[in-house]
Amino acid sequence: MAGASRGSTRSRASKSSTDNPPIRNQILLRKDKTRNNSLIRIFNVNLKFLLGFGIIAFAIALFFIYQIINPMAEKPQKPRVITPLPAPKLMDLTMFQGEHRESLYWGTYRPQVYFGVRARTPQSLVAGLMWIGVKDGSYFMRHVCQDSDGLKQYGWTSHNGRDYGHQVLIEQTMTLTTSFLKSKDHSSGYGGDWAVRIGAQSDESVPDEEMLNTAHLFFYVADEGGTSLTLGGGVLDIHGDSILASGSRSDVGDWQLHLFSEDVSGVHYSGFKTPHIHNLSDLVQANLAVQARKFGHLLLADTSDDSPNILVFQISARTPFKADIVFLSRTSTRDSRVEERASRLTGTSLTSLLSEKQKEFDNKFKKCFSLSDELGLEPVTVGKAALGNMLGGIGYFFGQSKISLPSTSTLNAGDNSVLYWPAELYTAVPSRPFFPRGFLWDEGFHQLLIWRWDLYISLDIIGHWLDLMNIDGWIPRELILGAEALSKVPEEFVLQHPTNGNPPTLFLSLRDLISKLKKEKFAAAEARDISVFLDRAFVRLEAWFKWFNSTQAGKELGSYYWHGRDTATIRELNPKTLSSGLDDYPRASHPNKDERHVDLRCWMHLAADSMHSIAELLKMEKDIQKEYSLTAKRLSDFELLNQMHLDSANGAYCDYGNHTEKVHLTWKIAETGSNYPRREFVREVLEKPVLQLVPHLGYVSLFPFILGLIPPDSWILESQLDLISNRSILWTDFGLRSLSKTSSMYMKRNTEHDPPYWRGPIWIPLNYLIVSSLHHYSQEPGPYREKAKTVYNELRSNLIRNIVGNYQRTGYLWEQYDQKKGKGKGARLFTGWTATVLLIMAEAYHEV
Repeated sequence: MAGASRGSTRSRASKSSTDNPPIRNQILLRKDKTRNNSLIRIFNVNLKFLLGFGIIAFAIALFFIYQIINPMAEKPQKPRVITPLPAPKLMDLTMFQGEHRESLYWGTYRPQVYFGVRARTPQSLVAGLMWIGVKDGSYFMRHVCQDSDGLKQYGWTSHNGRDYGHQVLIEQTMTLTTSFLKSKDHSSGYGGDWAVRIGAQSDESVPDEEMLNTAHLFFYVADEGGTSLTLGGGVLDIHGDSILASGSRSDVGDWQLHLFSEDVSGVHYSGFKTPHIHNLSDLVQANLAVQARKFGHLLLADTSDDSPNILVFQISARTPFKADIVFLSRTSTRDSRVEERASRLTGTSLTSLLSEKQKEFDNKFKKCFSLSDELGLEPVTVGKAALGNMLGGIGYFFGQSKISLPSTSTLNAGDNSVLYWPAELYTAVPSRPFFPRGFLWDEGFHQLLIWRWDLYISLDIIGHWLDLMNIDGWIPRELILGAEALSKVPEEFVLQHPTNGNPPTLFLSLRDLISKLKKEKFAAAEARDISVFLDRAFVRLEAWFKWFNSTQAGKELGSYYWHGRDTATIRELNPKTLSSGLDDYPRASHPNKDERHVDLRCWMHLAADSMHSIAELLKMEKDIQKEYSLTAKRLSDFELLNQMHLDSANGAYCDYGNHTEKVHLTWKIAETGSNYPRREFVREVLEKPVLQLVPHLGYVSLFPFILGLIPPDSWILESQLDLISNRSILWTDFGLRSLSKTSSMYMKRNTEHDPPYWRGPIWIPLNYLIVSSLHHYSQEPGPYREKAKTVYNELRSNLIRNIVGNYQRTGYLWEQYDQKKGKGKGARLFTGWTATVLLIMAEAYHEV
């Protein structure tokens, strides 16, 4: 219509300018001059309005057309790698809300420090303990778990994962104990109240000197969100007023921190305003250093920054002494009963509660693991420490992972990384001093132990990991979340690569749960909750499986290889395969796409078989069940497995790839363009590699055996048993070594600075899997049943004896064990997957 109006106007104007109208018409026009002029003016205004409106409408139409044609021009989408999987979160399930979430709100979720408490929420209120230790005549601050501190022993001797734990820390001249207890009262706020009893006892051999027999403890409370804290009257008069600090938060309401002790005569303090809570040790040491220089004593300055978000309290007393510290939530309401609640968590009442919780732990331990009396008392002590440290090592973390971008990405000019979405992780950690963060493939072994103790904690942890899945089905292999976790990791190890996977070991626990469900081993409520969890988890597990099945697939149908090996390195004797979890275990010398990794093929069978079992259990569509059933059958095809990976001469399974044995590291002079040449330790290849089976026997060679893919009547099973029990290959009196003594890579360094890691030492998680499989074959009818039973009994005995002996001598479980003398090696206080020794003691094995 607008176009027609504009056309009519133009026609009339043009015609009147060239033709003289008839006289009659001229008269008519004059008669109606006023009316017609008004109409013309109105008509002209309407035309201008319509013209402007039309231009605006045309521009809007062009804008929308442009957006449809080129949507990325004005609003770039986030990279797929940091786009979450569009599926309901497992942590939103009812079983993880309400009473469950509140009951696990507070906990010892700071495994990276010797003792720490926090809530399972970002920007939490946190608390912790420091003390002054003596080493070689010098004084050092203890706070963050560090091997260099040289503690004779430390760790949780018992912990139930929920509301109780007891820890012993043996210093050079003093023994500390920390006992943690949570309490839920109808007057308390969200998450309840908690208390910690700290005890100190000097070593009897220490001379009776004032300094050596005086303990200086520093208990602190800090608000990660920066909210200011208030000093209490107990700082000035501990016996007249027990309140050390108070504050208010939206989660727990008004709160108070109390100190009760008959042995402590006074308290000193310092207050800090800083967002850097992970640097608190430095702040306290700097404060003490100033005081020492000025006044010659190690006492806090009794000063505070304005509006401090950290308050540190120094508690000094002659040993032996004990102190009870109590946190009370929702203290401002009329019926808060502060004094009554505080007294219940101190003194003889607390002693009684702690004793009761210890008995509950002991009884539940006996029920869950049923250790044979034949083992004796010492293995039971070690088993409780293994479990206690596993549960006491559960942490809560919040932050963003650093993810590498594809080389073709132009999102961040000059930077090849991007941040994952802000995420939380509730997880067990491998080692408090060395690896106090989440590791995906370790977690599968952790859950083999944890689900047997507390099903819901296990499902909670598995759910947190699966919720980290991106839209492609990838999960980061190592989670370093938050400043405190980042402070423990060198920069070069922070970046996570979305092309690389990690063994999907969570399926080990999931398959156990499915098997026990089918055998009706769970109570009705537990069985229902497991089914609900699996139903919600299926979409994530399926995305995870498909990510592996597409991104890690090899050239041959049914073959797989670990991505992420360095194809251009000249520094490594054998390019590492970090994504496999076996790091420097030798693979093909020259990585390429022709590789076939037997361990990954077996992991994929485990995943496919588990997915089929879940789909069957949940009575899902027949097409879904059939898809996973066919995949599992193809990957368990014994003939095809042997065609791809069997070294028939040894009856062992091997990787396949572009390989030569004629490789070594040698010193060479590097051209630097200056007068100062540099020596480099580099790789030298003396023979052209060819496609072949990789002739290294070790843990990888046993994966078809580990996952039960070898028929019990096959001659290959006998060869595997011979391989395991041969002292010249894998057998030692302390467990199975990771790589055969006959391998050209046995105990060889991988670079100038990298000693052998998975090239000989004994690792407990793989020994656990092997023992599990031996137990399986010892129960299966067949010609090798008795032989499997004999090997099983000897290997189980060797592992238990060596680990218990090391614990008695050193006070620790270790990352790995020396294959020559059985001595603990690597990281100590490694009560992640090494804690599976408890399952070996209990003969509680994963489903094969």
